[in-house]
Amino acid sequence: MTEKKLTRSEQKRQAILDAAHKAFKEYGVQGTSMDQLAALAEVSKRTVYNHFESKEALVMHLIREMWQKAIQGSDVEFSAEGSLEEQLTQLLMAEIEVITTQEYIDLARVAMGHFFYHPEALKQEIERMSEQESALKRWLNSAIESGKLKPVDMEFAINQLHGMIKGSFFWPQLLQIAPLPDQKEKEHLVQETAAMFLSYYQK
Repeated sequence: MTEKKLTRSEQKRQAILDAAHKAFKEYGVQGTSMDQLAALAEVSKRTVYNHFESKEALVMHLIREMWQKAIQGSDVEFSAEGSLEEQLTQLLMAEIEVITTQEYIDLARVAMGHFFYHPEALKQEIERMSEQESALKRWLNSAIESGKLKPVDMEFAINQLHGMIKGSFFWPQLLQIAPLPDQKEKEHLVQETAAMFLSYYQK
């Protein structure tokens, strides 16, 4: 199958996104200007603003991109014969590996600073993200349909899982009151979270 060739505009947009990833990682989001992004992407500053009306808009695009990777990046499929705890642990780990990166935390910090003054925009963004089907949601639906899990309010159940994870490994890092977790800490959290969730919902 022949890969679709990007238009000139699409190529410039991708160059801006690549430059943003590189610059934000090296200088931090706050330490990167739109002028720097234009120079790194080798496009004009006007071109940057044509694609992204503000740095906040660019940041939100990158967060959506990373979150999409987090919620759909796992290749774990439901297996009625396999260990539910192992499957759920893998699904949660795929998400936590993304949201505990320094890049994601830095982007989220800028986004939250912006949304603090625009609560209606935050509500719309949350609704947009919640509409996306995730690997976790597909797995939970399959587990319920197979009779392995009790029927649950899907949104409530997913919020429970995310609440247990983010309460330890996102919000404290976002507020800079705790360092990023190491691999052992992440594994311990997802294992305990999966075990706690299944102790109530598993049939």
